[in-house]
Amino acid sequence: MATSSILTAQDLTKVVPSAEGELTILHHLSLDLKRGDSMAIVGASGSGKSTLLGLLAGLDLPSAGRVTLAGRDLSTLDEDQRARVRAEHVGFVFQSFQLLDSLNALENVMLPLELDGRSDARERARGLLERVGLGARLSHSPRQLSGGEQQRVAIARAFASEPDVLFADEPTGNLDSHTGERISDLLFELNKERGTTLVLVTHDERLAHRCHRLIRLDAGRLVAPLEP
Repeated sequence: MATSSILTAQDLTKVVPSAEGELTILHHLSLDLKRGDSMAIVGASGSGKSTLLGLLAGLDLPSAGRVTLAGRDLSTLDEDQRARVRAEHVGFVFQSFQLLDSLNALENVMLPLELDGRSDARERARGLLERVGLGARLSHSPRQLSGGEQQRVAIARAFASEPDVLFADEPTGNLDSHTGERISDLLFELNKERGTTLVLVTHDERLAHRCHRLIRLDAGRLVAPLEP
């Protein structure tokens, strides 16, 4: 496995306006992730976890500092350029699954591949769904799938474009403990198999401690980085 950095943050700060004046959500945060790493971001609600995830993924820009993703300094790019970097290098898994109800499981996974012009979209999507145990559910719509099955479709979709970095925001938050554990197993199996860097925001301490690294935020400040 290559050991070059795939994602770095340098002195990240995020300030937003509020009724009481400026509110600092993140304070001078730095980190460095190598290819194939896994990192959990934990902390109480309002500690800045989702803000940090958004900055690392280029969905938002910091007030100060910079993020380098796959060798690109995101602060030097416009919104369209950042979107292209995400399309080429990033996958997302959300707590709310974010599947399209009008498409079946196979079509949901095929969609990003088709948008990327992949001629093997159907074959690749079918293979990924079989890999996550849904080979018999290809033609089912999201409404016909359980929460755990929907999350497996979302994971297959996220890995379809072979991302360098997978961002997961509370990926087990809407699932019962047994299903959540199966989803966690799947994330780490694919992380290992494909060398994808995994960045998780989670309240689940068991999931967090499966990562190579764990960082804890408190009111936007990095509590000393922890090893699980």
